[in-house]
Amino acid sequence: MKEIAAREAKNRFGHLIDAVQSGPVRVTKNGRAVGVMMSVQQFERLRGAAWERLAATMDDAGGEASANGLTEAGLEALLADES
Repeated sequence: MKEIAAREAKNRFGHLIDAVQSGPVRVTKNGRAVGVMMSVQQFERLRGAAWERLAATMDDAGGEASANGLTEAGLEALLADES
């Protein structure tokens, strides 16, 4: 991953914008990583992948709960329990 100091990123922002089109760029301050800048396209791909993983995890959890006897009524009772 490319890396750029925060001061350089500020002073050469146009260069940074161009650089993120080919891949994420780590931004550092005082030698410590403080952020990553990426293209909108890459961000959208990552966000989509995260939603797909979440949906798959929820489907797996629902299937496992159902296989272990959890019903809609049982789930509602668990969610209503404030103890």
